[in-house]
Amino acid sequence: MLDASLSAQLQQIYSDLPVTVVLRQRPSDHPKQAELTTMLEDLVATAPHRIVHRVEGEPSPIPAFEVAAEGKPARILFTGIPGGHEFSSLVLAVLNTAGQGKKPDEGLQGRIRSLKGPVRIRTFVSLSCHNCPEVVQALNQMALIHPDFVHEMVDGGLAESEVEKLGIQGVPTVVSPVHENAQVSVGRAGLVELLDALDERYGSAPSEATQDLPVREPYDVVVVGGGPAGASAAIYSVRKGLRTALVAKNVGGQVLETVGIENLIGTTRTEGKKLAADILAHVRSYPVEILDNRRVEAIENGELKTIRLAGGEVLQAKSLIVATGAQWRELNVPGEKQYIGRGVAFCPHCDGPFYKDKKVIVIGGGNSGIEAAIDLAGTCAQVTVIEFMAELKADKVLVDNLKKLKNTEVIVNHRTAEILGDGAKVTAIKIVDRATDAEKAIDVDGIFIQIGLAPNSGLVRGVVDVNRFGEIVVDDRCRTSTKGIYAAGDVTTTPYKQIIISMGEGAKAALAAFEDRIHSA
Repeated sequence: MLDASLSAQLQQIYSDLPVTVVLRQRPSDHPKQAELTTMLEDLVATAPHRIVHRVEGEPSPIPAFEVAAEGKPARILFTGIPGGHEFSSLVLAVLNTAGQGKKPDEGLQGRIRSLKGPVRIRTFVSLSCHNCPEVVQALNQMALIHPDFVHEMVDGGLAESEVEKLGIQGVPTVVSPVHENAQVSVGRAGLVELLDALDERYGSAPSEATQDLPVREPYDVVVVGGGPAGASAAIYSVRKGLRTALVAKNVGGQVLETVGIENLIGTTRTEGKKLAADILAHVRSYPVEILDNRRVEAIENGELKTIRLAGGEVLQAKSLIVATGAQWRELNVPGEKQYIGRGVAFCPHCDGPFYKDKKVIVIGGGNSGIEAAIDLAGTCAQVTVIEFMAELKADKVLVDNLKKLKNTEVIVNHRTAEILGDGAKVTAIKIVDRATDAEKAIDVDGIFIQIGLAPNSGLVRGVVDVNRFGEIVVDDRCRTSTKGIYAAGDVTTTPYKQIIISMGEGAKAALAAFEDRIHSA
């Protein structure tokens, strides 16, 4: 199953595992059991003296196995065959179980250990989902850190009866068997979002680790946000000789959710995940202190700006650059939140496969909406686009491509009034004609919301001025209304939310902060 090149790479990765890792495969009569056996045996062949494969335990209706250090209980389970995007989760599970690979820093480990156990979590994935591995790998790491935490990845394609029983209509979906399979998280999430969700569900207790937090001297510049604007600001700040920290949930921001990028000048085409990785590598090439997987809880103004993080960490800086970007905008209509993950979705690439041969609606006629409709039309029986304005706002080339598809329909000048369901899943959508106020309900299996982005400015509202859309008001040098606080990228009033513009604005904010520092010295 593993080609020679991949096998050689794994031999290098596993060359010095300090402990023996056991892959315990459960017996099964499933037709794909042999496929899993081959995968695990090929993995063992890359480090035969440090990885062991055994078939033992209770029979399983579908292929399943666990990963554990020799002589220790298993904390990581795989139900299904972790191929596709999830193969990386298996590779890292072996490495992490042996105590190797990148780990969360001590502050985050303390938060993880403080969760009230026992923590039992299952993540339902699709092997074609490019967001699922991040969730699986983060939860696997938590399982290895917490003293009573077990995480199981479940391939929804092989566990169809469970998916139907639990009403799962989007991936990744994280459920808690301890809480009657209540959904803990749906969709893309990083370690900090998952930790917050688990904290809300399980609760936490104080621990020595969370109380023994590092004391950091004030920085010259703290950048909040790890997207193109934040990364650019951090690089330009540190190049000016300023002691700089970058605080973010993840480095990459919305870029991580972008599939194809063809308008970044100098780069003919790239993928969002690759660009995010390149951005992270670039930031790491400088002495920027990266505090990732962090959630900022509060920002306070003063001679020194104070940034308070979840878990109790506190940072201070002479200058603050806010580059928190934006997030998917929601409709805020009845039924929307109730059915997220059960018919309401935001990512057509991840959740589209769940609606094969079904009827779906895309709300939003901009570029992202029309791109989503074209994508979904390849597998769905019918795709209907609903646009609030009197005409589609997308580029002409996209609209022309949509019109060529026979299984698509466009409804303009209508607003969404309500999302209807049967308690388990979406069944219909109610829309209103803006010209006549006439209402109608359309039977539908899934709804993809593509109405743009909302600025993540909540942290600084009341600290700096924002406009009626929630964007931080900045001048032509990215200065806000508050001395010493700057802002850049999609969170600001700067027009045209584009990667290349955010990069430039981040650099501008850093240069303005440096210039103001020199003039005030």
